[in-house]
Amino acid sequence: MSEDPARQLNAVRSACTELLRAGERVTFPKVAARAGVSRATLYRQRQLRELIDQHRHPAGETLTLTTLAAQVDQLQQTLEALAAKVRRHEEQLRERAPGSPRTPTRTRR
Repeated sequence: MSEDPARQLNAVRSACTELLRAGERVTFPKVAARAGVSRATLYRQRQLRELIDQHRHPAGETLTLTTLAAQVDQLQQTLEALAAKVRRHEEQLRERAPGSPRTPTRTRR
């Protein structure tokens, strides 16, 4: 498609919209086929690539700084809980280890 950039942009936008309405994933090969543009053109032209990426990741899935901060906080809490659990298990293993002062001695019969 050796058309002007505005026509390419409109064709790519329409292709992305059609794919979403059809319930299909927005991929570079599918957009290229529907828009009549080569995949190389889609990858090379930043504006077209960004447009496709916007349709691939709808606003609800876009990672914002707030979302990332919340995810980092949640991961940190999970890590701290896991570390506490590992410390408890480690302590239990030490208590059961032979020769440990806390280990009850068994009497042989």
